[in-house]
Amino acid sequence: MKVPLLDLKAQFKEIRADVLSAIEGVCDDQSFILGERVSTFEKQVATFLGCRYAVGVASGSDALLLSLMTLNLQPGDEVITVPFTFFSTAGVVSRLGATPVFVDIQADTFNLDPEQIEKNITSRTKAIIPVHLFGQCADMGKILEVANRHGVKVIEDACQAIGAEQQGQKAGTMGYTGCFSFFPSKNLGGVGDGGLISTNDETLKDLLLALRVHGSRSDYHHDHIGMNSRLDALEAAVLQVKLPHLNTWNTKRQQNAATYDRLFADAGLLNRITLPHTVPGNVHIFNQYTIRAQNRDQLMSYLQEHGIGHKVYYPVPLHLQECYQPLGYQKGDLPVSERMATEVLSLPVYPELPESQMELVVSTIKDFYANH
Repeated sequence: MKVPLLDLKAQFKEIRADVLSAIEGVCDDQSFILGERVSTFEKQVATFLGCRYAVGVASGSDALLLSLMTLNLQPGDEVITVPFTFFSTAGVVSRLGATPVFVDIQADTFNLDPEQIEKNITSRTKAIIPVHLFGQCADMGKILEVANRHGVKVIEDACQAIGAEQQGQKAGTMGYTGCFSFFPSKNLGGVGDGGLISTNDETLKDLLLALRVHGSRSDYHHDHIGMNSRLDALEAAVLQVKLPHLNTWNTKRQQNAATYDRLFADAGLLNRITLPHTVPGNVHIFNQYTIRAQNRDQLMSYLQEHGIGHKVYYPVPLHLQECYQPLGYQKGDLPVSERMATEVLSLPVYPELPESQMELVVSTIKDFYANH
């Protein structure tokens, strides 16, 4: 038996008729760019998140980029973020001519360590981008306290965390903006690229609506220099079908994570691996189930040989990436991020994953450690 890291076909099978009907409706209307489907979906997501406004854009990366564009960043400006994340979190900062300032993470949550922020804030700091990695919120209370004291905006990278909560508030609703991705592998995934920005500020919402269409508020009149970053009607139609299922899918991921926790404990593996940690007050929605493993690379080879899906998010921290060498970071500067890059391993956790396959994953890992 092979165990895939992710099986999108299993989800599609359950909602196939509704998805195809939604796609057919868009094709019948021949209305593909923005329009009623996108605006309706935006309202639905805003209701789901508990915020006032949501603006559909072309990707999670664009959601981050557009959020930063509203701050009018200049060369020399700085944005604090983490190196243990997908590249776009920092890449969007660089695209605007600003400088990413990397701050280390917490070993238990893999999220931004609030205690490291203050010493990295300068007169040039314009924003902080915490990442709600793997589906769990960073410590927004502490992050916002520092940011507010210094007059710095907080842009939430919630691309892996739609539906996650902290102290009863949804990810993406606590900062200046929240940024979401609808990449197909996300808990709420489309049929291609797509993204969304959440906000409670009407003026900011209006600016974002303009910026996503080249800075235009009416045809061929441009108040700003924007970009082309629209959520397609086709994506919105499919996401409308999926959104009502999201809470159920997130709950199933949580149940799968709990099953793994139990199986690993029963297998006596807690001296070999470290289980994901959920902070009290957080609702973790497990976009990934990520353990820390001894002899991680050898374990990966063993899992590969035995057909067990797995992946490392992320093998090279951003401060050590070749393109960021000019920033002057050295190995050892951010030790927690660097250590996590050598230990983390994500295992299958998608909602449709049967328990028998989770048992196989755990037994294969147990066999590896028994023989190595």
